[in-house]
Amino acid sequence: MLRIEGVSKVFNKGTVNEKRALTHIHLELEHGDFVVVIGSNGAGKSTLMNMIAGVYTADTGKIYIDGVDVTLQKEYQRARYIGRVFQDPMAGTSPNLSIEENMAIADRRGKRRGLISSLKGNRARFREALKELELGLEDRLTHKVGTLSGGERQALSLLMATFTEPKILLLDEHTAALDPKRASLIINLTKKMIEQYHLTTLMITHNMEQALHLGNRLIMMHEGEIILNLSQEEKRKMSVRDLIDAFEQKRGEKFADDRVVLG
Repeated sequence: MLRIEGVSKVFNKGTVNEKRALTHIHLELEHGDFVVVIGSNGAGKSTLMNMIAGVYTADTGKIYIDGVDVTLQKEYQRARYIGRVFQDPMAGTSPNLSIEENMAIADRRGKRRGLISSLKGNRARFREALKELELGLEDRLTHKVGTLSGGERQALSLLMATFTEPKILLLDEHTAALDPKRASLIINLTKKMIEQYHLTTLMITHNMEQALHLGNRLIMMHEGEIILNLSQEEKRKMSVRDLIDAFEQKRGEKFADDRVVLG
């Protein structure tokens, strides 16, 4: 469903601020894979997601989604294949539009917009989908999204990202800005929706414990490279201490990011 072949990215090339963000990344996700990505700050995790989404263009390499070469496609062209939830609950929705208007926009992702026609024909469908969140949002269809709490907005963003059953779901630390109770709610909704729609998913987290218990694969990045790529069976046998030891063995240096260990 997703194939990344030899993708590299350098920012500010040829200047004193040159930064190598990704180095010859190779990664394949089968249909239904749920891959959790960990790594310290600057490891290249978000850059990898932005490359898949089309925010950045690869310097070298190819990206395929469901067999289609999307390497040179712009972000709006890839939108038909991709659902994405960001760390900031305010990033995935339009605060001045109503809940139903936001859902209508999500419903038209990758298509000609036609907001009014989507609203008229899908209100009952939107209401049923919102019931799945168990937050009472189905009774607030005409409320502006800006009036929702951070947790409610993130739940809505998750629903909007999965509404059209995208080929790839990208979750960029989507619980990091929430309190523990709301974060737990969003994680449970995430697991439910991924299983329900059998979505191929790439999720960034700073929480090693979470990374070990979610998904069927785990990759660790460091300085723009994938240094660990673990199957479900391999990660099931590991603890956080084992992950840290594996990092130190691979890189020959101490792991020094407390945020990852304690997240």
